[in-house]
Amino acid sequence: MLAFPFIKSLRLVPFLALPLLAWLLPGDADKGEGVFSHEKVNLALRRTADGLLRISGDSTSRIPAIEHAGGDTWRVRLEQPFGYEELPALLQSSFDLYGIRRPYEVMVRRCDDATIDLGFHQKDFLQNKEVPCGGRDLPAACRFIEITFLENGGGTSFLAGKIGLSMLFLAGLAGIWFFRRQKSVPVTPASTGETDWLTFGNSRLDVAGQVLVCGGVNQMLTFRETKLLRLFATNPDRLLERDVILRQVWADEGVLVGRSVDVFVSRLRKKLAADPSVGIAAVHGVGYRLETGKLA
Repeated sequence: MLAFPFIKSLRLVPFLALPLLAWLLPGDADKGEGVFSHEKVNLALRRTADGLLRISGDSTSRIPAIEHAGGDTWRVRLEQPFGYEELPALLQSSFDLYGIRRPYEVMVRRCDDATIDLGFHQKDFLQNKEVPCGGRDLPAACRFIEITFLENGGGTSFLAGKIGLSMLFLAGLAGIWFFRRQKSVPVTPASTGETDWLTFGNSRLDVAGQVLVCGGVNQMLTFRETKLLRLFATNPDRLLERDVILRQVWADEGVLVGRSVDVFVSRLRKKLAADPSVGIAAVHGVGYRLETGKLA
């Protein structure tokens, strides 16, 4: 007999799923949590760039198109000088205007070599109304204002709670179904096939599962991060040119954005920081190389 007599068949699942979907859809109570979209990010960054130029006395220069550097990173290129002091408040007011509530971090990079001159986290401004290195002169040069949105924005906790409860409910149904099948399906030995692991230094990459094991900690990777790290791991200690990386990792998108390589390499460096035996070294103007065996 079933543990719950009122659930007699999995044919009831569609009928149970309908009210769950209705519950998950945001109602009036969720409308104040903010809306996130590529179009709104584009408009907010254009407003910010326009404001920075106008404050510096420039009301005629053209603002370039906003670039999507991949993942949750956007940037705008400004060849004209602007005041870093005005950036935090102007950027936050633009996001507030367009209802963008996700937390973010900002990096001001040089156009020629992507060096980070300045940067801050949203919390720096919200908590203290000031950011690191504020008040310092910013020499005139072409720069990118790069915005990276972070996970677990403040407007998602309520919806995440709904999803979690729904998943627990559905998992319970799946458990009942599995328990019943165990009585009628003979047990077979577990598969002895090996997972698609790649080992480099003291780290391992599960390509199929998109999991990096580094420093004894499992880290989930995105599809693109996995693809890039797999390319490095299968070519250890070999210099990979930027064009080769773009073709191997981003060619399926149809659009090759050179700065995407820099952004994703920066992410992988952070995730590999727990393993001192490996590192991704940059060769200026050429590409990158995964260095292994750095420890004696």
